[in-house]
Parts: sequence; C-alpha cells; structure tokens
Amino acid sequence: MKTTKWAIDPTHSEMQFKIKHLMISTVTGQFNKFEGGFESEGEDFTTAKARITADINSISTNNEQRDAHLKASDFFDLANHPQLTFESEKIEKLDAENYKVHGTLTMRGVSKKIILDAELGSITKDPWGNTRAGFSLNGKINRKDFGVSFGMLTETGGIALGEEVKININAQFVKQAVAELV
Repeated sequence: MKTTKWAIDPTHSEMQFKIKHLMISTVTGQFNKFEGGFESEGEDFTTAKARITADINSISTNNEQRDAHLKASDFFDLANHPQLTFESEKIEKLDAENYKVHGTLTMRGVSKKIILDAELGSITKDPWGNTRAGFSLNGKINRKDFGVSFGMLTETGGIALGEEVKININAQFVKQAVAELV
C-alpha cells in the first residue's frame, strides 16, 4: 500500500474565522501563519490523517488594537498557548466532492471534538509538474467551549460578542512523496 504525503501551500491557502459583533454584523479574522498537511493511501482522502497548526501571534482582523486584545488571556492567551491545532480522526466521503472531517481542535489548552464540512475543489497538475488538491472546509464552534468567556454587554444590555464562531479554511495541498508501506 502506498502512503502519500501532502503539505499545505500557505501562499495559496487561508484560515479565517467569523464572529458576530453587537449581534448586527460579522467580524472576520485570519491567521497569516499556519502549516500542516496530511497523509493518505494514494488519493483516497477517506484514509487521510491531517494535522494543521496556526500561529496565534499571526492573527489579523485589520485592527491592531483588536488583534492585541485577541492575543490576551481573555481570548486566545498567546503567552500560554501560542498555537491552535486541528488533528483529523475520521473522514467520511459523502459523494464525489463532499466529506465530513471529524477531528480534535485544541485551543487555549482545551481539546474538543469538532466536525468540518469539506469540499474537494479538484486535483490537478500545476505548470511545474506538482500534483495539487484544493479543499474548502467549514464548521462552527462555541468559543466558550474553549474557555473564551469574554462577555462585555452594551449600554442597552445587548451582547457585544457572539458565542458561535464560524471557521472557513480554503487550502491547497501539494503532493510531497509517495512511500511504499510494507
């Protein structure tokens, strides 16, 4: 059986999150530094074991003051938890393009099982002969499940920040190597 290694191409990928602000609009943030990949049996993605890490210090919401606050202890707690990780445990193929990715997200030292919806864009050869696979992954978490309990209220008693966080990842992976398992 052949094991194929795939590495994420960070220059053609993005990791974003979205959360409600004042319950009237959505704020988008992203991690500018991340790495990872997966191993699969050939191009059978249901056999994949994936691991992706994001550097908390690379967070960006296009607002330096907010970014600094997100790195503080009442949010991501950069000083004690400089990375977040996702490791897959099981991948279900729903049809030719759609999958459910079951895994564990670890953030702020808290590990929780989550499920991401994944869509395979395509597999193709680039102009340099490399094989690439593109995926879009989406899911939701409750920030309080990971110890992010920041809870400011507005002057009128409304909630300043939603609890649900949407995860959006668009990733391009490059096939690295194929090894024969004995």
